[in-house]
Amino acid sequence: MQEFHFDRAQALMDSAELIYDDAQVQTALQQMADKLNQRFTQTETPQFPLVLGVMGGAVVFTGQLLTKLTFPLEFDYIHVTRYGEQDVGGKVVWKVVPRSNVAGRSVIVLDDILDEGATLAEVKRHLLELGAAEVLVGVFADKAIGRSKPIAADYVGLTVPNKFIVGFGMDAFGYWRNLPGIWAVQPDAIK
Repeated sequence: MQEFHFDRAQALMDSAELIYDDAQVQTALQQMADKLNQRFTQTETPQFPLVLGVMGGAVVFTGQLLTKLTFPLEFDYIHVTRYGEQDVGGKVVWKVVPRSNVAGRSVIVLDDILDEGATLAEVKRHLLELGAAEVLVGVFADKAIGRSKPIAADYVGLTVPNKFIVGFGMDAFGYWRNLPGIWAVQPDAIK
């Protein structure tokens, strides 16, 4: 189990750069909600999508977005990771699989950040394999990594630079998910 170190957590923020403040985050969140509301309320056939939050990074984003959605939905969560105790990606590991029946349904997957895309690509593939009619991916942050990704998000809140990002659910070593804005941590602070 990782030990909490106040000094290490504080050191991450000492030289961090604010990328988006709370007001910009909330504006982007409302714009995402507006697009989803339009998609699911202005259809000829009523839909009752399943919304799956990818834990734990999407907890802040998902919780706040859900309160802005104006259509009926079912909510559940999944937990899939490539990171574990580390901050570099590895093999995709499912910790919690979808508990609701996804067959024949529109599924909206919400995650905090689209980095390299391997995890979300695997999530989408697996849900389609389980029989989802469609899988729409919404991410709060899409990292501009300068190369193609195996998946593109259908809904994006903000584009962030190719830096280590914390805040609004995103963390470094488990720290700073609680920040209302988005910050870039300096590379030497995460070593």
